[in-house]
Amino acid sequence: MKISWKPGTMIYPLPAVIVSCGDAPENYNMLTVSWVGTTCTNPAMCYISVRPERHSYPIICRTKEFVINLTTAEMAKATDWCGVRSGKDFDKAKKTGLTYAPSVEVKAPIIAESPLSIECRVKQIIPLGSHDMFLAEVVNVQADDRFLNQETGEWNLAAADPLVYVHGKYFHTGDLIGKFGWSVKKNK
Repeated sequence: MKISWKPGTMIYPLPAVIVSCGDAPENYNMLTVSWVGTTCTNPAMCYISVRPERHSYPIICRTKEFVINLTTAEMAKATDWCGVRSGKDFDKAKKTGLTYAPSVEVKAPIIAESPLSIECRVKQIIPLGSHDMFLAEVVNVQADDRFLNQETGEWNLAAADPLVYVHGKYFHTGDLIGKFGWSVKKNK
C-alpha cells in the first residue's frame, strides 16, 4: 500500500557536486549543490539550482560562469563542509584542503581533486521559488586520466567512487547491474 505525502523533492539519488565559481583568485568560492542535472545533449546543457541568499549566487549572476565538479567518497567530508559553511565567512579551499586549478574555457576554477569538472556558461537564470535555476551550456569537460582505460579509451567514473546524495545523507554508488541497452541486447 502507498501513502500520500505533501509535495516534496524526492527524486533521489542525486550527485553531490561542488560548484566552483569566481573570475579571480580573490573571489573564488565553492559550494555544494545537489539540485543539478542534465537538460540537453546537443548542445550539451545542464543546470544547477541555488538559493539567492547563498554567497556564490551573486558571483555566478555576475560572471555567468561556473564549474560542476563531481565528487568522490574520498571527498565526502569536504563536500559536506562546503555545503554547510559560507564562503563569506571562510576560505573553503584552505579549510577543506581542496585545490583550485585553471579551467580551459571559463574563468571559474576547477577543483583539482574532482574526477570530472564540467565548465559551464550560463544561458538563462530562471527564478523558481526557494531556488533559482542556472541553465547553462557545457563549454568544456576536464576528466582525470587516472580513470581512463588506456586499452579501450573508455573513461570509468565508477572507479572514482562517486558520491551521491539521498534525502540528507551521502552514499557511494553500488555494483554494476547492467549498461544502457542491456535489457534488449541479443545474445551472440
